[in-house]
Amino acid sequence: MDGLLRFLGISSEPDTPDLSANVFVMLPLDFALESRALSPSQFHQRLRRLADIGVRGVMVDVWWGLCEPQPEVYDFSKFVDLADQCKSLSLEMQAVMSFHQCGGNVGDSVYIPLPSWAVEIGNEHRVWFVDREGRLNREYISFGADYDPIFHGRTALDVYRDYIQAFESAMGDRMGSVVSEIQVGVGPCGELRYPSYRMEEGLWKFPGIGEFQCFDRYLLADLKAAANDAGRPEWGTPPEQTGSYNSQPQETQFFRNKEDGGSWVEDGSRFFANWYSDRMIRHGEAIIASAAQVANKYNGKVSLACKVAGIHWWY
Repeated sequence: MDGLLRFLGISSEPDTPDLSANVFVMLPLDFALESRALSPSQFHQRLRRLADIGVRGVMVDVWWGLCEPQPEVYDFSKFVDLADQCKSLSLEMQAVMSFHQCGGNVGDSVYIPLPSWAVEIGNEHRVWFVDREGRLNREYISFGADYDPIFHGRTALDVYRDYIQAFESAMGDRMGSVVSEIQVGVGPCGELRYPSYRMEEGLWKFPGIGEFQCFDRYLLADLKAAANDAGRPEWGTPPEQTGSYNSQPQETQFFRNKEDGGSWVEDGSRFFANWYSDRMIRHGEAIIASAAQVANKYNGKVSLACKVAGIHWWY
């Protein structure tokens, strides 16, 4: 405990310089589940302990799969109660708008799928990321489906925007006083990335290079249109010889070093890589813009954040 207090910059010595850092503690993934491990009284006791040792606040996943059980029907009651508990203990709350599935990744101890109504529509319209072998990933809606109004007249971006605004409405005057940050989920695991390292069925293990995830009908059409717009229709399909999930770069024609003939240096390959990255970035920008419309109302009292995936181990 003394070590933690020193890390937090807390000291009983007089005239000690303020070297404290703001520390937020992530709550368990199962916080909002009825089956969570802690009883309400146990949970509150632990919140109080965090407050007692000088923690600034908590971070919590506000799971889309739990809080929008029907289209445009929201239930944030557990998170409103959490905010009230935090207020009573002078703790702040970082709310993570989690639009991805929980389960199937490192550290996932529970399974929380996307809303069943969204999954049903997603299956019908094939909105999921797809790898070269045709395997679907239902962890997050493909970036390519952002603008298709298939969700009862709403696009995926509309759904995310409405969800963030509904959360704001539910929190009321707790925004900017208790809720001090909105972190926006922008991809698998909430990170701005593709689901390239798929662990289901043992598909991928460290340190494999993963696979491109752009073989759904939306992204294939987007790539084809981009190539046509560039006047190079022959660039309108993903590159070949890119290996499989557990390949290493030098084992593939695409990723191997330039001096060894890696095809990534070719104009068509560079076009694909730029398109692939840009499509992801545009998705993140669109969601963040919606969240900024909420955060900016509070004159700096609500910060805005998103998770960016770590630097790849091959670089």
